[in-house]
Amino acid sequence: MSEAGGAGRARAAVERLSEAVGERRRQLGTAMGEARRQRRLLLVVVCVALLLDNMLYMVIVPIIPDYIAAMRGGGGTAGPSAPAGGNGSGGGNRSLLPARYPPASGGNEDVQIGVLFASKAMLQLLVNPLSGTLIDRVGYEAPLLAGLAVMFLSTATFAFAENYATLFAARSLQGLGSAFADTAGIALIADRYAEEPARSRALGTALACISFGSLAAPPFGGVLYEFAGKRVPFLVLACVCLLDGLLLLVLAPPGGTGARANMPVGTPIHRLMIDPYIAVVAGALATCNIPLAFLEPTIANWMKDSMGASEWEVGLTWLPAFFPHVLGVYVTVRLAAAYPHLQWFYGALGMAIIGASSCLVPACRNFGQVIIPLCGICFGIALVDTALLPTLAFLVDVRHVSVYGSVYAIADISYSVAYALGPIVAGQIVHTMGFAQLNLGMGLANVLYAPVLLFLKNVCQMKPSHSERNILLEEGPKGLYDTIKMEERKGVGKSLQPAGEMDENGMDSYHRDLKGVSEEDSSDYEYS
Repeated sequence: MSEAGGAGRARAAVERLSEAVGERRRQLGTAMGEARRQRRLLLVVVCVALLLDNMLYMVIVPIIPDYIAAMRGGGGTAGPSAPAGGNGSGGGNRSLLPARYPPASGGNEDVQIGVLFASKAMLQLLVNPLSGTLIDRVGYEAPLLAGLAVMFLSTATFAFAENYATLFAARSLQGLGSAFADTAGIALIADRYAEEPARSRALGTALACISFGSLAAPPFGGVLYEFAGKRVPFLVLACVCLLDGLLLLVLAPPGGTGARANMPVGTPIHRLMIDPYIAVVAGALATCNIPLAFLEPTIANWMKDSMGASEWEVGLTWLPAFFPHVLGVYVTVRLAAAYPHLQWFYGALGMAIIGASSCLVPACRNFGQVIIPLCGICFGIALVDTALLPTLAFLVDVRHVSVYGSVYAIADISYSVAYALGPIVAGQIVHTMGFAQLNLGMGLANVLYAPVLLFLKNVCQMKPSHSERNILLEEGPKGLYDTIKMEERKGVGKSLQPAGEMDENGMDSYHRDLKGVSEEDSSDYEYS
C-alpha cells in the first residue's frame, strides 16, 4: 500500500511539474508575441523621430529671408520665399531641395547662414562619441526619450525665435537632440530586429521615412508659413514630437524592467573606431554623402549662372530624386534578402553610381538634364546606406558585443562630417577652383573608394567571438528578455512544444535546450 501511495505521489509530482513547465511555456509564448508587437510600435516611434528630425532640418528654410531682412534693418518684411526641401539617406541631415538665400549685401551674411546650417551637424559631431557611450551603458529607450525631449524644446525655440542668436541656439539644440534620438533609434532597431532579413527591412523603412520627411518639409513649411505664420509649422512639429515621446513612455517607461537588466557592457567606441571593418564602412558612409552635402549649398547658384534656371526650377531640382532614393532602398532590401553575401557589392555599386553621376552634373545644360545625375546620386546613396547600416550591426555581433549605441554613433559621425563641412567648405571650393572641379573631385573620391569595400567581401562568413553575451547566455536565462531572445533564435516560426509531450525530465530538457542556444550561435549571425 505504501509503495502504491509513493508511486501515486511521484506521478502527481511529475504532473505538477509538467503543468508548471507548460504554463511557463505558454507565458513565454505570450511574452514573445507581445515583444514582437512592441518592437513594431518602437519601429514606428523611431521612424517618426527620424522623420521629425529631417523635417525640422529643412522647414526652417522658408523663414530665412525674414531673419536676413531683419539683420539688414528691413524689419523682417521679406516675406516667405519658395521652400527648399531635402532627402535623407540615413542618420544625419539630408536635403533634396537646395537652400536658397537672398542676395547677400556682404560676405558676413553668407558666413552666418552657412554656420547656421552647419551648426546642427557640428554639434552632432562633437556629442556623438559621448551619446554612443551613454546609450551602451543605459540602453536605447531612455536616450531616445531624452533626444525627443530636446528636439521638442528645439522646435519650440524655433517657433518663438526673433533673431539670429536664438535661431543658432535652436539649431544647435536640435543637433544635441539628434545625437541622442537618431543614434539611439537606429541602434534600437538593430537590437530589436536581430535577425535578417527583418533587420534590413526595418532599417530600410527608417531610411524611407527620413526621405519622406525631407520631401514633405518644404511644402509643409512653405504652405503653413504662407497662410498661418512662421510659428505654426514648428508648433505642429512640436506637438507630433510630444506625442511620439508619450508613445515611447507608454512602451518603455523609465525605471521599468528593461532589456538592459541582462545585457552586457558594450565595446568602447574607441575600440570600434579602430576596427578595420567598421572603419571601412564609416569611410564609405561619409564619402557617399559628400556629393549631396556639397551640392546642396552650391547647385542653385550654378544653375542660375550656367543655364539661367528660374526660381521654380531651382526649387524643384531635387524633388524627383526622392523616388529613386526610395526605389534604391526597396531594391537593396530585396537583393539583400535573396543574396545576403553580396552586401559589400551593393555598397560598392552605389558608390560607383554616385561617382559617375557627380561627374555628369557639370555637363548638364538645362533643368531636365540636371535631374538625371541628381537622381543617380540619391539612388546610389540609398544602395550604400541600406547595404552598410545592417552590416555595422552584423560586425558588432560577430566581432564585439551585441550592443549597438557606439557603432551607430560612429555612423552618425560619418554623416555629420559631410554635412558639417558642406555648407562652409563647398562654397569656398567653388569660388577658388570651380563648380566642375568640385564635382569631379567628389566623383573621383567615390569611384576610388568603391574597390575598398572588397575588404568586406568575406564578412558574412565570420563566426561570432566568445563575447560577454555568449558567456551570459551560457549561464542560463536570468530574465525574461534573455529567455525570449534565445527562444526567437531557436526559430522564430517554430511552434512551442506542448507540455504533454514532455518526459519526466521535462524541466531539465527545457533548460538544456535554452543553454544549447549558445552552442548554435553561428547560425544566429547569418544574413538570412
